[in-house]
Amino acid sequence: MAVPPRRVPPPSDHYYAVPQSPSGSRRYQSQPQPPAFGQPQASSSQLSHRNDTTQGVATGQIGGGYGPYSYNPTMASGRYTSSRFSNAPSEASIGTTNEKTTASNAPIAATTTVQQYPYMWDTKDPDLDDPLHNPDPVRDAALDRSCAPFSSRGWLNVSALVIICAGIIVLFAGYPIIDHYVHQQPSIAGFNLGGINASGQVPDFANFPSMIDADTDRSAYTRTGTDGKTYKLVFSDEFETDGRTFWPGDDPFWEAVDLHYWPTGDIEWYDPQQITTENGKLVITMEEAQNHNLNFRSGMLATWNKFCFTTGYIEVKVSMPGSPQAPGLWPAIWTMGNLGRAGYGATTEGTWPYSYDACDVGTFPNQTTVDGQPSVDATGGTNGQPLSFMPGQRLSACTCPDSDHPGPSVNVGRGVPEIDVFETQIDVARFQAQVSQSFQTAPYNYQYEFVNTSDVTPIYDTSITKFNSYKGAQYQQAISAVTDIDNANYNDQGYSTHGFEWWSDPNHRDDGYITWFADGKQSWKMTAATIGPDSITQISQRLIPEEPVYIIMNLGMSPGFQHQDFKHLTFPVKMYVDYVRVYQREDVDVNEGASCDPPSHPTADYINRHLNAYTNPNLTTWDQAGYTFPRNSKYDGC
Repeated sequence: MAVPPRRVPPPSDHYYAVPQSPSGSRRYQSQPQPPAFGQPQASSSQLSHRNDTTQGVATGQIGGGYGPYSYNPTMASGRYTSSRFSNAPSEASIGTTNEKTTASNAPIAATTTVQQYPYMWDTKDPDLDDPLHNPDPVRDAALDRSCAPFSSRGWLNVSALVIICAGIIVLFAGYPIIDHYVHQQPSIAGFNLGGINASGQVPDFANFPSMIDADTDRSAYTRTGTDGKTYKLVFSDEFETDGRTFWPGDDPFWEAVDLHYWPTGDIEWYDPQQITTENGKLVITMEEAQNHNLNFRSGMLATWNKFCFTTGYIEVKVSMPGSPQAPGLWPAIWTMGNLGRAGYGATTEGTWPYSYDACDVGTFPNQTTVDGQPSVDATGGTNGQPLSFMPGQRLSACTCPDSDHPGPSVNVGRGVPEIDVFETQIDVARFQAQVSQSFQTAPYNYQYEFVNTSDVTPIYDTSITKFNSYKGAQYQQAISAVTDIDNANYNDQGYSTHGFEWWSDPNHRDDGYITWFADGKQSWKMTAATIGPDSITQISQRLIPEEPVYIIMNLGMSPGFQHQDFKHLTFPVKMYVDYVRVYQREDVDVNEGASCDPPSHPTADYINRHLNAYTNPNLTTWDQAGYTFPRNSKYDGC
């Protein structure tokens, strides 16, 4: 049976968000459908009732007051007059624009006319949505065609960005530069380190290392030098804390070595366990004990690469070991340039004891040219012996460009000078204790003679001080004097102070000097003229040291220094140090004066590049450590 064609409602001029029922006064009449097989057919009245119900629900006449479509704006009165929504209908949706008006004012229940605006989401109502969802093609096209790159709004945006960028630059770049010049860093040791403030006040932190010992008496914080200058304390250690140890890493400034000091033919082994503090003193003990194929064990303590100073005054208060009646011990406190580490022979080969900044024959091996000139050097030593066996100055002012050199440039002569505070010996003719106070240097004068006239190298009390009969040998020249000291200052029964005052200036080298003190009094002095040029050996001025030096304290024995009187020597024997203090002129920059790596004479980078030599005492030559001497432009050519 053919299905009759479906009636299609005529097109409407109105747009609705959901399909609408067809307008008209006549209800929609469904077409007759064939009954399903085996089912009873409904009567025509039943079908009509069903169609009326469907039409009523679709138009809102039935159930219009409930559910999501309950609002009916055409009902002026009755059950559904008020809206169940909080937002009242807009004026446009009510039809004030005559765009959505109804054709009849009759109640909806009495007509089949379908309302033309019964739904709240009608998209033609601009008040029910925002402009972003109501695009206007005409307006948008006009905006797209209008471009004003120099508009006031654009300039404001760019100006804001410029101000922000400028502020960031000033904050992170300009402010630090301005602050650097406005707040100059004062010349105070340790400024801005460990809590030190701009006025130099040092906080007292428990167990926090300080270069100035808190136990140092305030009266010792300054002194007046022989030059009339005021000197300030920059380092001190009073050793008041008992039981200190000095194994590597135990102390911020001192470190004991564990080695045999072979360069001077010592007969003891240096062991860190031989050094401690007790009763407010540093104690170095030498004992008779077989170890390392040696019969004696003692200690050596140093501040190498931890604390150094360049120029200033060092003072130590000491009680000597043993007895003036028993010669043979070698107690010493001395300083050496930081580029050489005491006991590490590879580091001192070609560096100790050079203090030389000229580029000439003085830097050559054996202090002669390749063809042996000057010939006088072949017999210029003691008793007609060769003057020098030195391998040449490794870090000379003749170093070829781009060579292995610590700087600041390859044409600056560098070395490891030695200045001794004291080395104690016994005058066996009188059994009188003496301190030998020396400056070791290279290259050498003819027969190791220096200028010893009183106007150049004065002795302050000739009754107790005289120039040392030992002036040097093939591996060093010694500018030295010996002074009698009080025999009572031994074995912790009496103490005396010893030291030296040292000044040098690379810009005024003639002003340099070293003045020694023994038993608290000036003993003798050397000046720059003491070690001036030597026309015989054809060398130039040796320098009053300009290198940063560190402090060494040890108790040794060596037949090369003084023969041992084992009949009268007793063991164990102890050397006592009450304090160590270092001062510098007030006008000295601490970055130069109290550093192991000053800008004018750096050492840190060079040491770090040659750690094999600086950490292995068994290496005795630079070559054994795996390094080579840089070429000398005048001796080897570049």
